[in-house]
Amino acid sequence: MGIKKYRPTTPSLRFTELLTFEELTTDKPEKSLLAPSRSTGGRNKTGRMTIRHVGGGHKQRYRIIDFKRDKFGVPGKVATIEYDPMRTSFIALVNYPDGEKRYILAPNGLKVGQTILSGEGAAPEVGNTLPLAQIPLGAIIHNIELHPGKGGSIVRSAGTSAQLLAKEDRYAIVKLPSSETRKILMTCTATIGTVSNADHNLQSYGKAGRKRWLGRRPRNRPVAMNPVDHPMGGGEGRASGGHPRSRNNIKAKGYKTRTPKNKSSQFIVSRRSK
Repeated sequence: MGIKKYRPTTPSLRFTELLTFEELTTDKPEKSLLAPSRSTGGRNKTGRMTIRHVGGGHKQRYRIIDFKRDKFGVPGKVATIEYDPMRTSFIALVNYPDGEKRYILAPNGLKVGQTILSGEGAAPEVGNTLPLAQIPLGAIIHNIELHPGKGGSIVRSAGTSAQLLAKEDRYAIVKLPSSETRKILMTCTATIGTVSNADHNLQSYGKAGRKRWLGRRPRNRPVAMNPVDHPMGGGEGRASGGHPRSRNNIKAKGYKTRTPKNKSSQFIVSRRSK
């Protein structure tokens, strides 16, 4: 996947850098795996705006993704690599011999026509899903389960990956993208490889309109607000606004928000680096 730069024939194209999408093989999704998705505009059931900077954008339909990968022992053939408007990574359509079709997160290097397998006994190759107990040490993995049978819940965004460092007793020690090292039950499954579309964060949209197409409305700087609207607002002239903090007066840098009595703390071997 590459990044395309445009000639500055218009002001908006001067700084535009977008993906080439050369990995994609089709632009038509599988209709049986689509679900409706209504836009909320950041409003709750009473119509009040509870989330700012959300609204508008192109109409989208949700792609039903198989995060569990519970088709154990049945080889599937990759039919297409597709774009998903609701996630940063690409997705792959997999056809199974019994006629069933499923979408999975496409790992980097997955090709059309390739055969993938999940379950015990699967080879530790790109796209295959198997328990952490059977994955070799040092392997690069993604779509990791935290609870057996629940489906992959972490390491799913574009370009991310985790590394299996060690195995102790019932737990595997995994280094996450945040540099946090964590214990995960070895009966949990993970998929081999790195999530596709690693160049996603290198894009420069070039104009505000392209962000509006994605459903993101303008964001106002806190220091430009009035004191009644934000703790960092007010002041004469261009005041700094004080220590960065949220609208609810919670400090934004260095303030720990994790619950001290969180039960999952016992599984964290080392915290993420600052």
